[in-house]
Amino acid sequence: MYQQQFPIILASKSPRRHELLKLMGLNFTIELKDVDESYPDDLNPSEIAVYVAEQKAKAFGNVPGKIVITADTIVALNGQILGKPNNRGHAYEMLKSLSGHKHEVYTGVALVKDDKMHSFYEVTEVFCKEVTDAEIDFYIDNFKPFDKAGSYGIQDYWGLVVVKRIHGSYTNVMGLPTEKLHEELKRF
Repeated sequence: MYQQQFPIILASKSPRRHELLKLMGLNFTIELKDVDESYPDDLNPSEIAVYVAEQKAKAFGNVPGKIVITADTIVALNGQILGKPNNRGHAYEMLKSLSGHKHEVYTGVALVKDDKMHSFYEVTEVFCKEVTDAEIDFYIDNFKPFDKAGSYGIQDYWGLVVVKRIHGSYTNVMGLPTEKLHEELKRF
């Protein structure tokens, strides 16, 4: 069991990450920094997730006596990165592309304390059933997935009705691989 010895800063505005850390029994504060989330073109999906998480962590510099947790989640379909949608049409295109296919969700996590950084990632395969245009419209209109990588949340209608199965961590698809984070915090 991880015994929290230091104050934790979660560098994320994601309500899902906030909820997951609370459910893990961790006490934390939220602190945000502006970070350029662009990445080099030659990185694969896992490297992108870790690279962006590390860029977010580097924005904090040296943080004595506290642990900073940063994370970045990306969705990849056949090697193509599906970020957060720019608008309704973009969300529709992404959800249409996920319909009837398997995709991967990668979350990179960086832990920082003092001048030490440790990063890791988790990957989960997600299998979606085929959905109609009307179902996609319903989802976008009612669940407004504009702040989510891949334009969906596993914890809402899409995950309950469209996702047939996953292979890997459920919480990773929510945006934070809690089991792996727990183990990495113990080691860190």
